[in-house]
Amino acid sequence: MFKGVKFYSGDELKINGALDDNAKFVSEKQLKNAERWSKLVEPFITKEDSDGYWRGEFFGKEMRGASLIYRYTKDEELYGVLTAAAKEMISAREESGRISAYSVEKEFNGWDLWCRKYVLTGLQHYYRICKDEAFKAEILEVLKGHADYIISKIGDGENQKSITETSSWWGCVNSCTILEPIVELYKETGEKRYLDFAGYIISTGGSSDCNFLELALENKLYPYQYPVVKAYETMSFFEGLLAYYEVTGEEKLFTAVKNFTEAVVKTDMTIIGCSGCTHELFDNSTVKQTEYSEQIMQETCVTVTWMRVSARLFFLTGDVKYIDRIEKSGLNSLYGSLNVNCNDILNLFKKKYVKGMVFDSYSPLYKNSRGRGTGGYMEFASGGSCGCCDAIGACGIALMPLTAVMKCEQGVIINYLFDGELKIDDKDGKPVALKFASDYPSGNSCKITVNCEGEADLTLFVRRPDYCRSVFVDGKDAGKSGYYELSGKFNDGDEIEIEYANELKIRKLNGKTAFVYGAITLAADETKIGEIDFDKPFKIAAPLSYEKLQPQKGEFLRFAISLADGEKLLLTDYQSCGKNWLEKKNRVTVWFD
Repeated sequence: MFKGVKFYSGDELKINGALDDNAKFVSEKQLKNAERWSKLVEPFITKEDSDGYWRGEFFGKEMRGASLIYRYTKDEELYGVLTAAAKEMISAREESGRISAYSVEKEFNGWDLWCRKYVLTGLQHYYRICKDEAFKAEILEVLKGHADYIISKIGDGENQKSITETSSWWGCVNSCTILEPIVELYKETGEKRYLDFAGYIISTGGSSDCNFLELALENKLYPYQYPVVKAYETMSFFEGLLAYYEVTGEEKLFTAVKNFTEAVVKTDMTIIGCSGCTHELFDNSTVKQTEYSEQIMQETCVTVTWMRVSARLFFLTGDVKYIDRIEKSGLNSLYGSLNVNCNDILNLFKKKYVKGMVFDSYSPLYKNSRGRGTGGYMEFASGGSCGCCDAIGACGIALMPLTAVMKCEQGVIINYLFDGELKIDDKDGKPVALKFASDYPSGNSCKITVNCEGEADLTLFVRRPDYCRSVFVDGKDAGKSGYYELSGKFNDGDEIEIEYANELKIRKLNGKTAFVYGAITLAADETKIGEIDFDKPFKIAAPLSYEKLQPQKGEFLRFAISLADGEKLLLTDYQSCGKNWLEKKNRVTVWFD
């Protein structure tokens, strides 16, 4: 539908409220810490991942998210920290061009290629925000040298090692996810050897245990039935297939990715927009999500990667369902993972609490607590630690404001009813400011005021989410699902009123009940519900009756649901629940008996 879809930058876009607050929280608490960046570079100097682990993934994951957050905020202090970090990483390059946290003797085993993938990814994202042309040229040469070393060693040629023999984990799908940044390097350089290497990776099927491309094209098995069920890495490989399609137009790759993502939605997507109720594995989560489990579930890495794949599909299709998915995952699973109280978090390996990170790793759905484990927890030889979810979270945080409103050749795509301002040029090149007045994501309406000299020629596309009964634009029913086009001449001071017709909805599954309001999933929090017995079955009054209350600090929504015995059940938005996991009463539940 849309052509040339792009993000706006912080020079053009200003958002108020949760989307902006969370980006700033992560930036201040995590991304501006220069000592932290030095710690993330350290394994590439010490080679301490020669023990077979993944410390080398943290730098690139975090640099990707940090660069995207800078793109939104244009915070020059953050830019300075990232520039220094990029230079520090480049200084870890060896004469051969090799950048690895593994020694040469131990290379191309364990998580080595996975971590090298993130070196490429992180520096590529910094490259895109870099303002120094000479430094950009240097980065590109470093990236080429880094990739060329890999290509010289990995492949199907003489004295080369197959990429599906480079890890003992998950059939080497972790290694094969290097596909995506290799394609991106081809886009930057146009040098055919990178596209050829990407083609080689695809020819392996992405794993020694199965051919993901064939499985998705056949579309007979669901992801939880694949021989490899690691959700995060599998999604990452399909993102690489999508990148290759963007370059080659090979339609079967696009079909495979769409088949895969729709299968995930059907059998492995939960009510908060994440997958994997068994650790971070595809496991028919759509059905299993109502079950009580003592184990960790729904990893933040999976949430962010799902958001990334959905965003990439939206760029290609303009299909509103992909924005619906990003919003659901962001407002529930991702925002729920923010450790806003800076609580200590359980170390799964040592069974003790350690200093809390900015992101919690796992999201409970039925009568359980947060803070129950730090995903991918690794300690550094010189002290300090990091985790996979803590490093990846910033990327998802950036995607929320960046997808709120987007540009395309046809006009402006308004995805969320945010509060803020967008500065653009109209079709004649005349400057226009669009002021958005809203209490998103708590509310259902937005007023957009056009500020310009004289009149402006604009085309606006207003999203109609699938969860709305109907959408009204200037009082006119705009229908349901898709985009409503507003095109024509607007005068200074003109106002556009948008309203989503939302209502509290009940979801039933496996004899249990949940509640949603628009894109937001509701939950009960033991620290909020007072004397009501958290564990007893509830009987909801019929017909459904509720009162919408004023949200308290950190909340988007607050409802009092009438029960059959006359009591009231307090529900609030999932992302605000369970944040006090160090308290005695700390459980949350989305699904109710």
